[in-house]
Amino acid sequence: MALAIANSAAEWVERLAELRKPTIVTIGNFDGIHLGHQKILNGVLERARATDLMAAVLTFYPHPSRVLRPETAPALLATLKQRLSGFEAAGMDAALVMRFDAELAKVSAEDFVRHYLVDILRARAVMVGGNFKFGHRQAGDVKLLEDLGLLWNFEVHVVPPVVADGVVVSSSAVREALGEGRAEDAARLLGRPFALEGEIRPGTGQGRKLVVPTLNLATEQECLPKNGVYATETVVESKTYQSATNIGVRPTFNGTRLAIESHLFNFADTLTSGLMEVRFHARLRDEQKFTSPGALKEQVLKDIECAKEFFSQNIG
Repeated sequence: MALAIANSAAEWVERLAELRKPTIVTIGNFDGIHLGHQKILNGVLERARATDLMAAVLTFYPHPSRVLRPETAPALLATLKQRLSGFEAAGMDAALVMRFDAELAKVSAEDFVRHYLVDILRARAVMVGGNFKFGHRQAGDVKLLEDLGLLWNFEVHVVPPVVADGVVVSSSAVREALGEGRAEDAARLLGRPFALEGEIRPGTGQGRKLVVPTLNLATEQECLPKNGVYATETVVESKTYQSATNIGVRPTFNGTRLAIESHLFNFADTLTSGLMEVRFHARLRDEQKFTSPGALKEQVLKDIECAKEFFSQNIG
């Protein structure tokens, strides 16, 4: 069943009036939907199915840090569209997307629970991580949530963090891995390769003419892997191709604007529009400036062979 999406409390009541079962709900930003998020979502789904209740997510847009601390707000791993697609893929029944603004930020912890969890979502159980904070100035914590659950008759389940290779899985840890070019570490934290999604855009044509043909990605995602060359998979027209991708400013051509360019193996079409997704498996090298397009082409051909070798050894 497709995910039901409501963009306000009033829309939730209106759209889900006939389906307004009580909910098993989780609350959070879910940026990137990493392994820790997946554990919580799976727990919501299992409990909802066992009790014949609705599996629901309450999330926020924009990210609260954009309102509360804009100067230190992180670059986000995923767009709202990607988050919602992730909720649907996880099997959630419905998502309430609350616009986070100054007015919502002033709602007390107690009023937030009473209005949104009890009155609107009719929560029978709430599943969150141990560091969950809510309400004005983040005054609410798990202990207060448990106390309010006793008062208003809902259970609270605290989900322990996931640890992968000694690292506590978090959106911050994924951002750090990507910022250092550690694509394989990011994939371990996410449970899948990090992916950029967006639209194909026409390039300058220099790469196709002087080096190798590429498809150029324009994305709204904010958090990008460190500049360099990667072994990737690229999805276009519902087909997945192994590829080599460069993120950078094309210094050999004295470029200044960031470009994301993928050379797809066994792909001969010329596309200038359409949807595109690039999945980052491993970093091959830094971006560098070469003395000539010919020298760049020689290195790119080596990169392609390195990427093919990576896939032959790691992807069945």
